[in-house]
Amino acid sequence: MTFPTPSFPSTRMRRVRRAPWLRALTAENILTTADLIWPVFVVEGSGVREQITSMPGVERLSIDLLVKAVADASALGIPAIALFPFIEPGRKTPDAAEAWNPDNLVCRAVQAIKASSPEIGVMCDVALDPFNSDGHDGLVKDGIILNDETIECLVHQSICQAAAGCDIIAPSDMMDGRVAAIRKGLDESGHTDVAIMSYAAKYASGFYGPFRDAVGSGGALQGNKKTYQMNPGNSDEAMREVSLDISEGADMVMVKPGLPYLDVVRRVKDTFAMPTFAYNVSGEYAMLRGAGDAGWLDYNTVMMEMLVSFKRAGCDGILTYHAVDAAKLLND
Repeated sequence: MTFPTPSFPSTRMRRVRRAPWLRALTAENILTTADLIWPVFVVEGSGVREQITSMPGVERLSIDLLVKAVADASALGIPAIALFPFIEPGRKTPDAAEAWNPDNLVCRAVQAIKASSPEIGVMCDVALDPFNSDGHDGLVKDGIILNDETIECLVHQSICQAAAGCDIIAPSDMMDGRVAAIRKGLDESGHTDVAIMSYAAKYASGFYGPFRDAVGSGGALQGNKKTYQMNPGNSDEAMREVSLDISEGADMVMVKPGLPYLDVVRRVKDTFAMPTFAYNVSGEYAMLRGAGDAGWLDYNTVMMEMLVSFKRAGCDGILTYHAVDAAKLLND
């Protein structure tokens, strides 16, 4: 793009910054509640509300309380939630079979949410780590994360969630070939309208720690996830991953984490022109919220600045634990 050579004083860049209405008219990117997906954590029981210590302001909620929280979020204009379970240790097994139990915590939560707030979109995570006694996203044998055997499990899990009423299946496992297998499984089981948002470029990041506390997988995790999640130094590899997922049937693609990988978001959007999302992950949230609570930063100001940065980078939407706080500000 070629720009004319600016010349002062005829060109004064401050001219369009002098009043709020002018700044609004000339804004290149704006954030609305329609850009937000709210990740939530569900736990067994009734009337249960558990603070997640490493994520100030974020709680695990039993289904009855979660249903009310989701209804409140919908009233704020948040269009979708992403559901993550805290599975009791006794239900975690090496084969992760609880993941496709039609009466599991996720399925019951989806059914309750859709019964109460049918207008809100429900996105379900597809990976085995909440259900696996090894804490990994896939099946483990002799210390190796099994790819093809895991995919069979992920297909069962996806069909189970779709049958419960899930609107978007979101495979976060990073197994090779899983999107094609899930799409085929959903279509053959009659769930052709259920969309797939793939965690297409998911990095082996240190920013996931508080999330693993939230779902209870951190303590069980043996080793690390570097054999299936991406090297943080790689960007070209992300383009290959995204391309593969699109070719296999992904309707939307995601980059995770968000803030340290905005360059990848930009490349994905410019290269593929696909609906592109980023996950503003737990560690990013914890840093900002912790600094705000300590008085080191103005929480509301930096939160909104950060969320707009995702839009500027090319995101069509953002998974963020700030969703409710941001929506309240946007509705003022």
